[in-house]
Amino acid sequence: MLKKEPLLEVEERVKMQNWITSVLPLLQLSDMFSFSGHTLRLGSSGYAGVKRTVATVVSGNKVSKLVRERLKKDVEEMRVQFPGFRPGLVVLQVGDRADSNLYISMKLKAAAEIGINATHVRLPTTATEDEVLRCIVTANENPEVHGLIVQLPLDSVNPMDPEKVANTVAPEKDVDGLTSINAGKLSRGNLGDCFIPCTASGCMELIRQTGTSVAGKNAVVIGRSKIVGGPVYDMLLWNHATVTSCHSKTTDLAAQVGRADILVIGAGRAGLVKGEWLKEGAAVIDCGINHITDKSKASGVRVVGDVHYPSAQQRAGFITSVPGGVGPMTVAMLMENTVQSAKHFLKTYRQRKWNISYTKLKPQKPQPSDLTLAHSCTPKPIGRLAREVGLLPKEVEPHGTTRAKVRLEVMERFEGQPDGKYVLVTGITPTPLGEGTTTTALGLAQALGAHLHLNSFACVRQPSQGSNFGVKGGAVGGGYSQVLPREEVSLHLTGDTQAVMAASRLVEEVFTARVLSEATKSDEDLFEELVPQRGGHRELSQSQINRLQRLGMCTPDPSALNPEEVRRLIRLDVDPETNVGDLGRSVASEVMAVLALSTSLEDMRCRLASMVVAYSCMGNPVTTEDLGISGVLAALMREAVMPNLMQTMEGTPVFVHTCSLSDIALGNSSILADQIALKLVGPEGFVVTVADGDAKIGVEKFVNIKCRTSGLRPDVVVMVASVRALKIHGGAPAVATGSVLPKEYLVENLTFLENGCVHLKRQVENVMTFGLPVVVAINIFSTDTDAELELVCAQAKQAGAVEAVACSPWAEGGAGAVELGLAVRRAAETPHTINFLYDLEIPIVEKIRAVSRWMFAADDVELLPEAQRKLTLFSEQAWPIKLILISWTTFSTPPLPLQGFANLPVCLAKTEPSLSQDPDRKVVPSGFILPVRNLHANVGAGFVCATVSETNTPATSPGSSCFYDNDLGT
Repeated sequence: MLKKEPLLEVEERVKMQNWITSVLPLLQLSDMFSFSGHTLRLGSSGYAGVKRTVATVVSGNKVSKLVRERLKKDVEEMRVQFPGFRPGLVVLQVGDRADSNLYISMKLKAAAEIGINATHVRLPTTATEDEVLRCIVTANENPEVHGLIVQLPLDSVNPMDPEKVANTVAPEKDVDGLTSINAGKLSRGNLGDCFIPCTASGCMELIRQTGTSVAGKNAVVIGRSKIVGGPVYDMLLWNHATVTSCHSKTTDLAAQVGRADILVIGAGRAGLVKGEWLKEGAAVIDCGINHITDKSKASGVRVVGDVHYPSAQQRAGFITSVPGGVGPMTVAMLMENTVQSAKHFLKTYRQRKWNISYTKLKPQKPQPSDLTLAHSCTPKPIGRLAREVGLLPKEVEPHGTTRAKVRLEVMERFEGQPDGKYVLVTGITPTPLGEGTTTTALGLAQALGAHLHLNSFACVRQPSQGSNFGVKGGAVGGGYSQVLPREEVSLHLTGDTQAVMAASRLVEEVFTARVLSEATKSDEDLFEELVPQRGGHRELSQSQINRLQRLGMCTPDPSALNPEEVRRLIRLDVDPETNVGDLGRSVASEVMAVLALSTSLEDMRCRLASMVVAYSCMGNPVTTEDLGISGVLAALMREAVMPNLMQTMEGTPVFVHTCSLSDIALGNSSILADQIALKLVGPEGFVVTVADGDAKIGVEKFVNIKCRTSGLRPDVVVMVASVRALKIHGGAPAVATGSVLPKEYLVENLTFLENGCVHLKRQVENVMTFGLPVVVAINIFSTDTDAELELVCAQAKQAGAVEAVACSPWAEGGAGAVELGLAVRRAAETPHTINFLYDLEIPIVEKIRAVSRWMFAADDVELLPEAQRKLTLFSEQAWPIKLILISWTTFSTPPLPLQGFANLPVCLAKTEPSLSQDPDRKVVPSGFILPVRNLHANVGAGFVCATVSETNTPATSPGSSCFYDNDLGT
């Protein structure tokens, strides 16, 4: 019976057929033909002792082609699933050896065919070992490189340690399989957790193609190199063959070879193994590459293997040719390893289920203070947390051992990938007792992560410093739901607030100096100061070029300006009635708002340049770009724009970024923190972000300002309330922060509570105005009764909440918020469409009126004289929200259409304790008109701020601030 085999060489099959035809007439009828597998055996009773075998030639060219085609499909699938992604390979060469160049060209050609982005890095023969190691480290740290091979030998005039060089390659990128770590894993049988040297892997693939079962066979390996002999021995052994290792010192080599069902040889000696040594039907894999003299060849040499091919072909069952056997497979398996490395990278550092370790809490009773609890937990190293959530080393800048900056480049890596679920946590109108919004948000994040085993990220603001010295309730959580380390998150952290204050001081000082210069210097002197001669000629700065464009003067050459144009360029002509006052404070607030609303480093640069710091006598806005300092402001803020990575008490990740200063309180964490977190958690994960200041302020600004800027849309809103806070809103006696609670808060009182639930209903309705599903979280305190909790749940659902859940994150951490987590998970699947309260095209006053009526239940708004004056000014302005930052080469490009301030969203700054402007009016006030005292154009931040309260200053210093509890030892 003849069986065709696709791997059989055509010429060999033709030879066998011709041979069979020629000998058939000579054979007796009793002769028997068998073609078992790929081997032809001929036996004859009439020809005693005659037995002939012709080996099947296993073609490495054919097998490697099949491998490359499969890999090409894999790469195409990866690029479809991850747009813009390509496996990356770096080939590092030292010197310019001809044989190395040949091997490298083969690798680069195969990589291009498959779709791998291969880069050839060649160092000169004068390269030192340190230079080679630096190149390797660079490739190790590059996330776009998934495979790194160092071409051997290292052709350098300087001494080099090949072992040291090889082991510098990161094991996860060692697609040559030469590091000690990969070799060690292979020797211990961890075949699925290491890279195997490509030649050895190719040998095994060729053995598999023969159909030979390795298990139980006698295998002989001749050679013990790190590239062939050693790793092939390990692979055969762990595939259950009985393996014998032979080498140049083996005395009975022929006898050992004669017992081999499988023979792999890589000794580097031409014709070492003779055909008569072989066991009949053996599979022979020849890895030898030897050059012998052959005058019939144009080159004068011929490449042969370590096996005497003509005689071996007569006894072996399968044999590889040289060339065309193992060589092509080595390149193919290098590509295989590179693709596998890329797949592992995608699995590890793309969106995935995190392999994260959580801290198991052991709640104590009575519960210690928040500070004691914070000190009782040891945070895991920040580098470990970063790896757990899928961040690359180059994307993380550690600040100590427990906090780190996350670079914005991570967004490029996740471009096009789906976001996770977006959960917004807010509260009812704040009371002196505190509702626990941040504590609940952190507890929810812990519940989703540590207990429900979902990817979960929390995004909170950094506490504002001041008389409270940073650490205060509602900023870092409390009880068993805190951000760690508590002192670090509450004080300097990574210097973001300090950068904001430095930027604001720079604006104030440069502004003051500029006004003084314009008042005391002539046009000529001022021009000389602002556009000085350097090297005999003058050159405008980029900010001055931008100012010229805005003024309609289209030349970057200062010598071409006439005196009037020079004057318009250098003089800001600031109206003294519009400047300074509390300029430093307002600028600092807007810089912080810019930080919170920026979507990239470039976006922050444009926003900082657009900040209006005063107005000219002609009523035109004066910006930081006019002052020429927008670039240095961006330089001051380039570190601050990166979110700060920290962790909760249970080891779940937290971004702590930006804070609200006194006169512009957005009350939200930064857009960048939310965006990065949403990519890291993946489509099945959850990001819990906080909107402080309740639904009427925090959620309104979150939707109408932050969501408009970011393009993000929340999936569910969690409304935090507490029984005792609702009692305050229901008319219970007023209570100061830290004071002893009256009895109305310590015993069941359903009357006050039911009155307070009217306020809760209004806040739920406020959120529903935006079309968002609401889950009410009732933060439990020890004084709450079952009847009170049931009443709040019933009232919340009656108001339209999807669910209402009691939770205890302060006392139990994530375990106390598991039911809340399940409710949030269900609510996040609720179909919904977000609604904005107003269109940007309507007048500013109508936007303010819409917010006042829908959020505060005001009958109307009244613009006081100063606000009316500003409204007229802003409505007439024609100024870009973001400046057009142009270069010399694009100076002639026409400016984009200008947008007036009237098209900006509005941000109402008002007192928090009540829906009205009167903090003493509780529940749901009605029949009032909201007075608007002033308007401020925060063009850089991208909104118009309307001041409602008489004053909007920081809280006064408490009688007992937390700085009493802080010292070097605490």
